[in-house]
Amino acid sequence: MHKLERLLRPKSIAVFGGAQAAAVVAQSIKMGFAGEIWPVHPTKDEVAGRKAYRSVADLPGAPDAAFVGVNRHLTIEVIKALAERGAGGAVCFAAGFLETEAYDDDGERLQAELVGAAGSMPIIGPNCYGLINYADGALLWPDQHGGIRLAEGGKGVAIITQSSNIAINMTMQRRGLPIAFLMTAGNQAQTGLSEMALGLIEDERVTSLGLHIEAFDSVAGFERLAARARELKKPIIAMKVGRSEQARQATVSHTASLAGSDAASGAFLRRLGIARVDSIPAFIEALKLLHITGPLPGYRLSSMSCSGGEASVMADSAEGRWVNFPVLTDSHRAHVKSTLGPLVAVANPLDYHTFIWNNEPAMTATFTAMVSGGFDLNMLVLDFPRPDRCSVTDWWATLRAFESALKTNKAHGAIVSSLPENLPEEYTAELMARGMVPLFGISEAMDAAGAAAFIGWAWAEPQAQPIDTSAAGAPRGDHVTPDEAEAKSRLIKAGLPVPKGERAANAVEAVISSMALGFPVALKALGVSHKSEVGAVRLNLRDAESVSTAAHDLLPLGTGLYVERMVRDGVAELIVGFTRDPMFGAVMTLGTGGVLVELLRDSVTLMLPATRDDIEAALRGLKLFPLLEGYRGRPKADVAAAIDAISGIAGFVQENAGEIEELDINPLIVCAEGKGAWIADALLVLGENKNV
Repeated sequence: MHKLERLLRPKSIAVFGGAQAAAVVAQSIKMGFAGEIWPVHPTKDEVAGRKAYRSVADLPGAPDAAFVGVNRHLTIEVIKALAERGAGGAVCFAAGFLETEAYDDDGERLQAELVGAAGSMPIIGPNCYGLINYADGALLWPDQHGGIRLAEGGKGVAIITQSSNIAINMTMQRRGLPIAFLMTAGNQAQTGLSEMALGLIEDERVTSLGLHIEAFDSVAGFERLAARARELKKPIIAMKVGRSEQARQATVSHTASLAGSDAASGAFLRRLGIARVDSIPAFIEALKLLHITGPLPGYRLSSMSCSGGEASVMADSAEGRWVNFPVLTDSHRAHVKSTLGPLVAVANPLDYHTFIWNNEPAMTATFTAMVSGGFDLNMLVLDFPRPDRCSVTDWWATLRAFESALKTNKAHGAIVSSLPENLPEEYTAELMARGMVPLFGISEAMDAAGAAAFIGWAWAEPQAQPIDTSAAGAPRGDHVTPDEAEAKSRLIKAGLPVPKGERAANAVEAVISSMALGFPVALKALGVSHKSEVGAVRLNLRDAESVSTAAHDLLPLGTGLYVERMVRDGVAELIVGFTRDPMFGAVMTLGTGGVLVELLRDSVTLMLPATRDDIEAALRGLKLFPLLEGYRGRPKADVAAAIDAISGIAGFVQENAGEIEELDINPLIVCAEGKGAWIADALLVLGENKNV
């Protein structure tokens, strides 16, 4: 039994406090909770019509769950008493704990005291609204909500948010999403979001899980959650905030926890097979699709509508997402066309025109032919007319035809309204009962399909190793930046591909070194981090005179000179960067390199350890990759050597995770096939322990 079992699925509830406690009692009664409800109040004889008890000691037994709605100081006392009585867990409503550390010296101390008082008894919060169990009608929730209890034997999704207001808003949705459990995480003083999620997915009535995340409570906890969800075949989506600087600042002030970088967060979720969405509507629609279909086996979609305009919007909406509308084969196109006639151009998305509108047999034939293409999800774009001004009779013929097509082909299908308000809530339950997912809004429908397709792809891949967090934690004191010569010396000792080079103190030494290395050479000023920005590098120097001239120009810019043999036959330049994320440890950025790296913004973030397959997949995801494959007759690049080099650099970083703060290889020059990949420049930043 999971340690949150009694708290999440209680048979007895104790409530403490004034108005909020009364609201909990009233909401549980309204929802039809069949268990015991025990209000505790120092002076009142009853609360919301239920007998009140004077203290925890006076309760008839140890409650499975408690809602503690008193001030922060009393909260600690009540939690201690509940723990000593053997309660199953508690929601701590009060604020004024660690989230107030910026302006209240007592918050951190009081939160530590609260955790100590709880001991091994689970607590949710503090600074937390609590939870709603729509499956059993058990509410530890001090406010209104818009949800309804699940029918006997029914199933629904579970949602955990780090915002009570967002949680309330989600219960007010009119999109037909059946919710089994809703929780808010609060400060996560003792029980983190990942542990709450583990407790929820064990319930057989939960089909999928949605997480609104401001900060990850535990890397290992999320890895356990993702692994267990995969075992149970319960997909997870996440709305992780923090893309903007404003959102990151709000996160820190709201949760008093560490958000981590957004790119690293996205890479972590991808590694776990958790689909990420960026809006509340997409969150709702993705959960709804997963509730009905589960993860999609692929990303191939079909679309049908009686409008060329809608077909065009559908086609455009798939751009940049995990889904597409594949071109129909000749035989499939002919099959569909045979049901429509010569005046209709058959494509995917399909505009079936109005010729067959309200002709149920004809629509059934067309839809059945279209769906027979073996798509992973079939979409019918259908906006209902206003019921207060129009008739909806004709629309049900279309729905019956689509339902028949799905059943004939044993296929997944969704009804997509271009405007959310054009799909009435009262139709959603019937549509889902018939196997058609009601999706509100074209963009949101595509987000949902993309999320379901991503999870299907991720689950088909081998489960990733746990990430290496050995470099995680707070910044380590002062930093030291060795010059390029020293940085490359360390890389050479690690067996990494670095062109031959030598230090030079003056122009004479630079000339001697260049003659020993062989022309052409590159000459650089040492001690300059971003050389191209200040003109501290000269390339393709082909004789002693040009080296001498360049040396005199560069000497005033740095602390010395570095002469290096030029890399020949370069096809493309990559950046391979590593930073130390305080949550995730060493994080790798792989992308298009060179002087335009910030401008092009063509990169992928990876967690460590990264396998060769991970690295190759990341390379293939870059806009640059066609260049590596021999774009428009250019020579093919030595991709295998690039993967070898990147893998080796990642291994070097992992081996020295305790010392490296940052490593920037820009560029890694990838040469033509058989010519290798070479580290042309390296910026290494070390922490206090400088033993790399």
